[in-house]
Amino acid sequence: MTTLVRWDPAREIRAMREMVDRLFEDFFAPTGYTRTAESWALVPRVDMYETDEEVIVKATIPGVKPEDLEITVTGNVLTIRGEVKEEEEVKEANYIRQERVFGTFRRDLTLPVEVNVDKAEAEFQNGILTLRLPKAEAAKPKRLTIKRK
Repeated sequence: MTTLVRWDPAREIRAMREMVDRLFEDFFAPTGYTRTAESWALVPRVDMYETDEEVIVKATIPGVKPEDLEITVTGNVLTIRGEVKEEEEVKEANYIRQERVFGTFRRDLTLPVEVNVDKAEAEFQNGILTLRLPKAEAAKPKRLTIKRK
C-alpha cells in the first residue's frame, strides 16, 4: 500500500537549508570541534579576547572537575582536554529521557599572539575555566615616539 504525502515546498526548502547549514558548520568549525552527537555536546564554548598585556580565554565546561582537565600550549595552539565522568551507572532504569552526555573532549584554539606560558594562570569556578595568558614581550605593542625636526 502506498501512502500519498502532499508536497510542501516549504518543507523542501527547510531541509535544503539544514543541509547547507551543516555543510558550513563542518567546513568552518575550529580545529578540535567535531560534530558527532556525543562530542558536539561536550565541546567547550569559548570566549577569547586580548588586552595590551594578555590573552584571556573563558571556556564553559560544566560537570568537569579541575583534576579532569588538561591545558597545554604548543606553539600558538592552546589545547583544552578533559573528561565528563558519569557519577554512577544506572543499570535497571527505564529512562524517559537521557540527554546528558559523558566522555572525553578536546578543543584546539589558535592564539592570536605568542604567549608566556610560564606566567599563565588558570582558574576554574562554577563550570567556567578562565585562562590568563600573558603576551610574550615580542608580542606586546610598542609605542614609538615621533621626533620633531
